Amino acid sequence: MAISSHDKEAKTTDHVEALTFELDAIDTLRGVAALKVAERLEPVQKLSKGMVQLYVICGFMFLGASLGGYDASLMGNLMAMPFFQAEFDAQILGAKTGLISSMYSIGAVSALPFVGPCGDTWGRRPGIALGCVIVIIGTVIQGTSHHLPQYLAGRFFLGFGGTVASVVPAYIVEIAHPTYRGVIGGLYNCCYYVGSVLAAIVLRGCVGYQSNQSWLIPTWFQMALPSILLISIFFFPESPRWQFSHGQVEKCRASLIKYHGNGDSESLYVKLQLREFAEELELNGADKRWWDYRTLFNSRASLYRVILCAVSVPAFSQWTGQAGVSYFLPAMLSTMGVTSTLVVLDINLGLAVASGIAACIGASCMDFFGRRKTLITCCLVLVVMWAGMLACTGTFNASGSDSSARASIAFIFLVGISFSFGYTPLQQLYAVEVLRYEQRAKGIAFAAMMMSGASLVNLFATPIALEKIAWKTYYVWLAACAAQAIYYYFFMVETKGHTLEEMNYIFNQKNPKKASLEYKDNIIEGTKG
Repeated sequence: MAISSHDKEAKTTDHVEALTFELDAIDTLRGVAALKVAERLEPVQKLSKGMVQLYVICGFMFLGASLGGYDASLMGNLMAMPFFQAEFDAQILGAKTGLISSMYSIGAVSALPFVGPCGDTWGRRPGIALGCVIVIIGTVIQGTSHHLPQYLAGRFFLGFGGTVASVVPAYIVEIAHPTYRGVIGGLYNCCYYVGSVLAAIVLRGCVGYQSNQSWLIPTWFQMALPSILLISIFFFPESPRWQFSHGQVEKCRASLIKYHGNGDSESLYVKLQLREFAEELELNGADKRWWDYRTLFNSRASLYRVILCAVSVPAFSQWTGQAGVSYFLPAMLSTMGVTSTLVVLDINLGLAVASGIAACIGASCMDFFGRRKTLITCCLVLVVMWAGMLACTGTFNASGSDSSARASIAFIFLVGISFSFGYTPLQQLYAVEVLRYEQRAKGIAFAAMMMSGASLVNLFATPIALEKIAWKTYYVWLAACAAQAIYYYFFMVETKGHTLEEMNYIFNQKNPKKASLEYKDNIIEGTKG
């Protein structure tokens, strides 16, 4: 039946009235409720000039995650190279191996006092640039070393610089368009595998050198990615939130108009964010005092944010067993009868590619599944994977079965893929999302320090455990993954569907986890915490 012109006019009138009502109502809405109205009234043009520029900026910033990925893949396989072993009298197992690997984490822990001041006082970009410079210095020290103490010093500087540059995820989340914060923020840590794959390729290409070049060339390549990031950072804008909180309101507005408003000064996204900044960002907050870390611990809400949420995800990630796979792959493969350097490097390359793909898929699904469900499921799947690994390696060590060895290698891939899908996107994203602006740089530094502390224990203890109890080490990782799933169920706050400023309200509730799971159409600004 044909629709009359009168019906068409009535529907058009109803539509206009609905839009007018939403436009009027947006002044009283807060957080995600206001953002959803803005999305209906002003659909995001994904390929607009401002959005494409944001993609390019964030793409280069993703290289910040590659620093740790390159080091993990590099160190995990240098130990298997005969000329590296001969130069530093190192093996794939034992205390010396633990010391060489863990020196990176020692440097990272030592950088804590410098991260917040660099990112808060001078800006996100100078902090990132300084971190890249220190990483390059560490690479030079390593590449020119012929004695273990100098090599260890180089690794110390690598870890120190990597932590100083850890303000990168805060920059990305703060500059990303609010409607794509989850996906873009989640993709950041996926570039861990850009570094991992690059290291695997360079190592594989140098395995034929019958000299120190077999390990020196991969070592010198470690400065490639931070050099690119260092050069590019000078062409990118500062974080709008940093500009606003330091009194540069007009610069902040100009940045939002250019990148979030598609050049329109009347854009709803620009107006909403400026309103949230004015209501939530403290112009005289602790981020202006480089020495003041009280904001991390001065209230119940802050303790919940920092200790129970921001620290837990990156720190617990080090105890899932994936760090063992990354740094001690040759040692793990030795429990399955695989000792050929060439085979180890081939497996390393395949694992890096498979894990990188899984991480990108996981980041793309993050806004669909949510952070909490993803991590709980990831931990439970890892429990199953480690159980399979225990069964296969135990059978191999008892009977020498080739099929059990091959199945064990398959489980290494499944562990890497499962971890990368769930944990990799959230290691950096979640901490950034749960911390309020005044806490963000110092809080990320504190979370990075705790992650490095957890990693330090892991990197030093794992080669010793693999030497002493071999495949039974996997029992520890199975139990740790099970405990993490329980912890996340009871304490983890969901950040999906909430703006960064809206999290202030959630953490001020009696039960933040419950509040985060109860969707509110109109969340009114809560007290600041």
